[in-house]
Amino acid sequence: MFFSIRELNEGIAEKLERFNAKPFQKKEGSRLDAFLAEEKAALLPLPEIPYELSSWKKAIADKSYHVSVEKMLYSVPYEYIGHGMEIRLTRNVVEIFFDGQRVCSHTRLRGRPGQCSTVPSHMPPEHRKYSLWDGSRFVSWAEDVGPHTAVVMRGILSAHAVE
Repeated sequence: MFFSIRELNEGIAEKLERFNAKPFQKKEGSRLDAFLAEEKAALLPLPEIPYELSSWKKAIADKSYHVSVEKMLYSVPYEYIGHGMEIRLTRNVVEIFFDGQRVCSHTRLRGRPGQCSTVPSHMPPEHRKYSLWDGSRFVSWAEDVGPHTAVVMRGILSAHAVE
């Protein structure tokens, strides 16, 4: 009787070793002898990168140059707006293809639905200038107005980050 997968695997390995060493009934040797003499030399080394399971989905790049995949948004170059894309999902990566060619990839987002992964180079040129408008820019502007304005701006930004 086995009480864990490890114990089961050890039991199987022991039985398999005995089975492979057992002599053939109608010819000389055993399965182990045949493997060592004929097959082992023909084996190729295992790939350096292990196989990773993936799934495929289809999506259309929306007008915000993103595709929605499992309630998360991933950017594609803006030239693909309105085009159908094939998406390959692995545990950690989202790869986006058009006509069989990989267009881009993103680290897979986890957690709260609606998160967005945007690569600035995917944006149209007129949108890129707005990507510089982050919290530090607003705080800097508020500090130029006055210290109390900066406090209020930090409060607004921290409240927005929690939502």
